Amino acid sequence: MNTLYKHISAILKQVNCKKMMVVLLLLVTFTQANSQTRERKWNAGVMGGFSVYAGDLGNSMTDFTSDVFRQNLIVGINLSRYINRSLDVTLTSTVGSFGYYKDNNTVFKGDMLHGNITLKYKFYNGYMISEDSKLAPYVFAGIGASNFSGAAITNNIDYPIIGGAGVRYRLNEVINITYQATFGYMGNAHNNPATGVTPTGNDMFMMHTLGLGFNLGKAKDEDKDGISDKKDKCMGTPAGTKVDVNGCSLDTDGDGIADYLDKCPTLAGLAATNGCPDTDKDGIADNEDQCPTEPGTAAMKGCPDTDGDGIIDSKDKCPNIKGSITLDGCLDRDGDGIRDEEDMCPDVKGVALFKGCPDTDGDGIEDSKDMCPLIKGTIATNGCPDTDNDGVHDGIDKCPKVAGSATHSGCPDTDNDGVYDDIDKCITIPGTASNVGCPELKKETKQLFEKALQGIQFETGKAVIKPVSFPILNAIVNVMKENSSYKLIIGGHTDNVGDDAMNMTLSQNRADAVAEYLIGHGVDPMKVSATGYGESAPVDTNASVKGRTRNRRVEFKVEFLKVVE
Repeated sequence: MNTLYKHISAILKQVNCKKMMVVLLLLVTFTQANSQTRERKWNAGVMGGFSVYAGDLGNSMTDFTSDVFRQNLIVGINLSRYINRSLDVTLTSTVGSFGYYKDNNTVFKGDMLHGNITLKYKFYNGYMISEDSKLAPYVFAGIGASNFSGAAITNNIDYPIIGGAGVRYRLNEVINITYQATFGYMGNAHNNPATGVTPTGNDMFMMHTLGLGFNLGKAKDEDKDGISDKKDKCMGTPAGTKVDVNGCSLDTDGDGIADYLDKCPTLAGLAATNGCPDTDKDGIADNEDQCPTEPGTAAMKGCPDTDGDGIIDSKDKCPNIKGSITLDGCLDRDGDGIRDEEDMCPDVKGVALFKGCPDTDGDGIEDSKDMCPLIKGTIATNGCPDTDNDGVHDGIDKCPKVAGSATHSGCPDTDNDGVYDDIDKCITIPGTASNVGCPELKKETKQLFEKALQGIQFETGKAVIKPVSFPILNAIVNVMKENSSYKLIIGGHTDNVGDDAMNMTLSQNRADAVAEYLIGHGVDPMKVSATGYGESAPVDTNASVKGRTRNRRVEFKVEFLKVVE
C-alpha cells in the first residue's frame, strides 16, 4: 500500500498543489448543481461535521465525544454530476481543524483544507433499490489533496486516497439530506515531532458530515405542460392544455375525449360528434339535432325519414312508404284500392273489411289476430284448426290428434291413472301422482337398491367387483328379469380423495363393471345404462370417514319402457 501511495504522490507533487486546491474550490463554488437524477443531473450541497485522527499517536475514528466534535469542526461544499443510474462523479471541498485528543487533552491540533474527486456507486440504481427510494445508500472512492497548517502540524501537503460510504434521504425532487463518512489514507504522518513521538508511516483521517443537497437544473418537458417527460404518460399535448398529474389532458366529463378536443367538455359525448352527446346515436350532435331522441339523417337535420321520400316521419302519415308530398307521404303501394294513409296494412294487399289488412286463409279473421293465419280455422279457436275437436286449437294442443282436456293442454289420460299425458312420464303405464304417473317400485325392490348403495364393493382403486357383492347383484338380475318394463339406470360415484379426472374415470369404469355383470347374467343390454359421476354428486360430507364411505356408492334408478303385462 505504501509503495502504491508513494507512486501516486510522486506524480501529484509535480503540479502546483496550491493552484490545484484553488481550482477545485472554484469549481465547487461557482458551478450550479449530491444525489441528482437523470433529469436533474447536477447537485450542489453544503455540509458540516467533524474530523477525527488515526496514526502513530492513537485512533479516534470511533470517538464521538463532545470534546472531539467541538474542537474538530469542519464545513464544506460539494458538487456532483450524474453519469448514469449507477454512477456519479463528485467534487468536495472542506475546511476546518484536524487534531488528536486523549484524556481530554489536546495532543496536537492544526488547520486542514481538503478537496477530493470521487466516483460514487449508487445502490439506488433500480437494480438493487428503486431509483425513487427516499432512503438511498451509496459508496465512493477517489483521490484528494489536503493542506495542513498550524504550529502543531508538519508536512503541509498530502494526497490522500479517499473512500467511504453515505446515505441520502430525499425530501423532494430537489432537496435531500445526506450523511457521509469520508476516509482518507495519507502518504505521511502529520503530528508534531514535539509530542515526543517520531512521526512514521501514514496518518489517516475520517470526516463525519451531515449535509443538505440541492438537485439543480430543470426536468425535460418537451410538450411544456409542466409534467416532466419521465412522468408524462401523454407526451405531445398541445401548448396551453390543462393536464393532470400524469401529463394527460383533463377530461372534465369523463367521456374519453380531452377537453381541448371536446366541443362539449362538460357533457359526456362521443368521439364521432367531437365530444358532444348524441342521444339517438345518429352521428349528429344533440345541439345540432332537431330530433335528438330519434335517429335521423344529416339531410333531415337529424330527424328520421324512414321511407326516404323527403318528408320527416313526424309529418309523414305513411312514414314507412315512399310516397308523395301531395298525399302527405302516402301511396297505395299494395294496390288494394285503399290509400296507404288510410290502409292499416299498407305493405300487404288486404280487404276493406279489415281496413286494408289481409285475411290470408279467408276464415274471416284478420291475420294480425289470427293465431294460425295460413290455416283456415274458427273464431272459437282464434283462427286455428282443432283437429281432434276437443276445443283446444292445434297451436297450443300438446296432443292435437287425440281429444283431451282443455285444462291439460288438450291431452287425455291414456292409462287412466289420474295423471294426464301432458305431465305423465309413463303415459301407457298406470302409476301414481306422487311418482309423476309412473308406478311405485315394490318395497322389497327399493330396499334392495338401498342395500346396493354400500353393498356393492370394489377392490381399492379398481373397477373389480368383490365376490361379496355378487348376491346383491344376482338379486338385481332377478328383479330385472321379473319386470319386463324396467330400464335400469346405473350411476357410479366416488369421494373427493385423489385427482378429479381419475375419480371420474374410476366411477365410469365401476358403473360399467356393474352393467357388464348384469348383462352377463341374462339382463337385456337394451335395459341397462351406466354413467360415472366421479365426486360431483356427494350425498354426505367428504370431511369424515363415514361421509366419504357413503359417497363411494353405486346407485340404481328405474325407467319404465312399456305397459306391465
